[in-house]
Amino acid sequence: MTHPTHNEIGTLASMWRYPVKSMMGEELSMAEVKEHGIGGDRSYAILDRSDGKVATAKNPRKWPTLFTFQAKLSTVTNETENISPVTITLPDGTMVNSEQDDLDQKLSQALEKDVTLVATEQGKMKGVQSTLPSSWTPNSEEYWPDIDGRDHRETVTDFTLPTGTFFDAAMLHLLTTATLEQLHEAYPDGKFVAQRFRPNIIVHTPEGEKGFIENSWIGKILSIGNEVRLKITGPCARCVMTTLPQGALPKDPGILRTALKHNQGNVGVYASVLLGGTIRSGDPIKLED
Repeated sequence: MTHPTHNEIGTLASMWRYPVKSMMGEELSMAEVKEHGIGGDRSYAILDRSDGKVATAKNPRKWPTLFTFQAKLSTVTNETENISPVTITLPDGTMVNSEQDDLDQKLSQALEKDVTLVATEQGKMKGVQSTLPSSWTPNSEEYWPDIDGRDHRETVTDFTLPTGTFFDAAMLHLLTTATLEQLHEAYPDGKFVAQRFRPNIIVHTPEGEKGFIENSWIGKILSIGNEVRLKITGPCARCVMTTLPQGALPKDPGILRTALKHNQGNVGVYASVLLGGTIRSGDPIKLED
């Protein structure tokens, strides 16, 4: 019987969690990887009461300010029940949290729409008015810009999220520094930093390595540290969100245009969790052959 070999391909540079879908998230030095990815990731979302759709920056015409909201989870107070209150910093600097009675009112005022904060069953906690049933498939919307001046789409389409979650497609998004360097070489004026692409896991590849190396991982198994094993399931297709201003990053349609030209619009890869556990910055990352 032959055993798989493991080749070290890099180290874990950083981890990111986005507690509220399409809001700015938080960088972590340590994280728990569970069945639904990094613990607490996308455990909350904003729901538009008028049409029942989940708010997303994929439709910036309808939700132009979501990236000006910042969400951070409080310390988990009950690991068994996954009780993780979330604190949201509004664009004017006001801080609100998921346990206060007037939260929906504050969010509705800030977003200028009648909204409510909802939670998945993994994120449910006291104070949140609505919890997403595990059997419910949420709907959202995506704006398709005419990014290259030729397809003339400029349309908005509906899409469904995986049942019982607020993820767009998969539970984990991985991105390498090699890919960021390759994109920057193709478009030197673009600010290709990880935050543009909202990955969960950033892999630091050996110095000077460039290229869309994640493409070669698809279908393979990746290990992080001593515990976590992931199955790389497919490429991560990018959308208009990558072109939007985020913090100090300016609006830049050239970001998506470059990804489309050089890697079919893909930046990074998606993964599912085979074996969970704790991961830390600096952990070795190995590819199973």
